[in-house]
Amino acid sequence: MYDNKMSVEFLSKSENEAFARVVVAAFVSQLDPTIAELTDVKTAVSEAVTNSIIHGYENRDNGIIRVEAEIYDSEVTIIIIDKGKGIDDIPKVMEPLYTSRPDLERSGMGFTVMETFMDSLLVESEEGKGTRVIIKKKFDTVS
Repeated sequence: MYDNKMSVEFLSKSENEAFARVVVAAFVSQLDPTIAELTDVKTAVSEAVTNSIIHGYENRDNGIIRVEAEIYDSEVTIIIIDKGKGIDDIPKVMEPLYTSRPDLERSGMGFTVMETFMDSLLVESEEGKGTRVIIKKKFDTVS
């Protein structure tokens, strides 16, 4: 069972990446994170949403991205879901510097950034059906 939960859906427009960051940051703020912790979460969410926009929906702005977050025992779980094209080789796309879109001059570091800034990262995907990125971070709380 969770202590608190939220979800939001928005179109796969690049300008909504900032919206997702702010919404999740506002939700996580109830855990009284440090500025660094909040920045880590915002960056990881930004990377996941950007991946959905660029890779999942290939910059088509008519797809839906869903962001869910729940807090349980001072840990936040954030799930970014798209119904885009999916990933055919998850281990390959998680390699640092790998990009499936070199035409966009992306760094290929999105999943590496998520892994670095969060405590855990899980990617679930099926070709033609979409992707779920699940990231978690535990916060120290002062009693």
